[in-house]
Amino acid sequence: MGSQNCPRDPVEILTEAAQAGITAFQFREKGTGALSGLRKVVLGKQLREICYQHSIPFIVNDDIELAEILGADGIHIGQEDSNAEEVRSRFPNKLIGLSVSNTLELEQSPLSVVDYLGAGPVFATGTKNDAKEPVGTQWIAQVREQHPHLPLVGIGGITTDSSSNVIQAGADGVAVISAITHATNIQDAVENL
Repeated sequence: MGSQNCPRDPVEILTEAAQAGITAFQFREKGTGALSGLRKVVLGKQLREICYQHSIPFIVNDDIELAEILGADGIHIGQEDSNAEEVRSRFPNKLIGLSVSNTLELEQSPLSVVDYLGAGPVFATGTKNDAKEPVGTQWIAQVREQHPHLPLVGIGGITTDSSSNVIQAGADGVAVISAITHATNIQDAVENL
């Protein structure tokens, strides 16, 4: 998440989510209403500290310089973002995640240099303005069958009600924003996910 996804203080939301048991966090400060410059860095440092305190990997979405400034544990990139081989070369010890949404992207991706795949969007999502067409849980099953040992995270439009379908299709985990940031009770939302 980023501040633009939060109806209230993102520091409070992440603190509650961390206490509830999330297993990783991706700082995605981009899009309409996103912070920039020093304000973005300050928020990133606050969120990084929460992750550090709870032993949760802190991943930055597609911003190599910000990942370096914040001492991120990893970087998540999309198909149109930074080149995975270059990111791995620059950060040999960081987690690197890569989004894939179709067979061609999967076949052309340098899977040997990434630590996990984000497959989706599984369902329609309102969080990302430029999201691709939803691929459904069958895409998760297909990626899992082709790459049984590569960690796989379902992304896009996943809710507390649909997360179990994504896991049953073969994902190791799910990535959500609104399911937590807009939850009335974050503890319940994390438990249900």
